[in-house]
Amino acid sequence: MTSAGWRWADAWIFVSVVIAGGAGRHRRAASTRRPEGIRLTDVLSTADHLNRAIPTRRDVEMAVRRLVGAGLITVADGWYQLTPAGATLWRTRPRCGLSTVVDTLHGALNHRHAPGAAEWGLGDDEHGAAVQEYLVRRMDTTPAPRRSPEAGPR
Repeated sequence: MTSAGWRWADAWIFVSVVIAGGAGRHRRAASTRRPEGIRLTDVLSTADHLNRAIPTRRDVEMAVRRLVGAGLITVADGWYQLTPAGATLWRTRPRCGLSTVVDTLHGALNHRHAPGAAEWGLGDDEHGAAVQEYLVRRMDTTPAPRRSPEAGPR
């Protein structure tokens, strides 16, 4: 892959936007998806689920610039959304399992689209706040340890 081609992180962020926004669900109608899009916290959460890592500010910023420039996603007022061209790319990609979806999409991007170069920036404070929100959310969903019913209330 040349330096002008798509990076793996670009595909990772794209797939995260798709799945977090609900477009990745099998046969889900566009009218049942979040019309406003998703927040950065949702993108980071899904990315962590896919790769067991939270994308850096630089990874997100570079990927979004390239994806927006290529017309595959939009970002407006902090809301990330798949475009019709992005939805078409997702629907027509080679089918694969969740464990290889980012790699498969990376190949599809390199074969079908050229990366764009939109002007867009992500501040350290905005990324940091989204990471913190995600970490708090993740801690809140951790199940409590199981206790014996005989133990009674605490």
